Amino acid sequence: MNFTKMHGAASDYIFIDARNVQKDWNRLAVEISDRNKDVGADGIILALESAQHDLKMRMFNADGSEGDICGNGIRCLVAFAIKTGFVEKDKTPIFIETISGIKSIVPIITENIISSARINMGKPIFEPENIPVKANANLKKIIDYPSTVVDKEFDITCVSMGNSHAVPFKSTPVYSVDLVEIGPLVENHVFFPNKVNFEIVNVIGKSYVKARVWERGSGITMACGTSACAIACASIKSGFLNQQIEVEFPGGILQIEWSGNDDDDVILTGPAVEVFEDEWK
Repeated sequence: MNFTKMHGAASDYIFIDARNVQKDWNRLAVEISDRNKDVGADGIILALESAQHDLKMRMFNADGSEGDICGNGIRCLVAFAIKTGFVEKDKTPIFIETISGIKSIVPIITENIISSARINMGKPIFEPENIPVKANANLKKIIDYPSTVVDKEFDITCVSMGNSHAVPFKSTPVYSVDLVEIGPLVENHVFFPNKVNFEIVNVIGKSYVKARVWERGSGITMACGTSACAIACASIKSGFLNQQIEVEFPGGILQIEWSGNDDDDVILTGPAVEVFEDEWK
């Protein structure tokens, strides 16, 4: 089976043209993602035929669970699909079917190579029942909500970008929080029936934040596209940031645009980089 490894801001995935391939994808994701025994990645992403759109995306996290959407992965999927001839090179925008809806992506070409992409990630969801979050019935949105995990206090804002996120803002540096300890406890907290992505954020200025992320199903990752969107929306709702911001992760910087209006879409821009291609046996 041929594959290509790619990354977006060091958030790396194994990409497979799965149109004529039958595998136990859950098991394969666990095996090939193991950084100690195999290729190593945050998971695998499949390119499949779509009945009505340019292609269909399925993604599996490193623990074998299937994810809804991946902002970094979908940018790389566009570059992968064009390089392999799955999608015509001059097609723009490209429409991709995902579990969380149809996403439109505009590739950005530098020196005849797709270096990055701009994605319409859709509208943020703040209603607790749709994130989902088990919250007080009187709460219409969960913004700066006080919570305690392992005797540590966090004021979290919850939002869904097709997958659920819990975002606390900290005045102490993001690396001062032990994500290895806290991350899985928040991910699996009873508050989040479908588990959750957890982001620690420092606000640096009105258009810039630093963040670390614990991804549901993958653990600590170098960056996360939907996390960047969730962070931006939570920041704007809390009055910290402007409508155009940069989110700095350990793996790189992602750009987000959002008006602050719940009915407006979130736009994500970031890199798409090929690492290598090979055959898995």
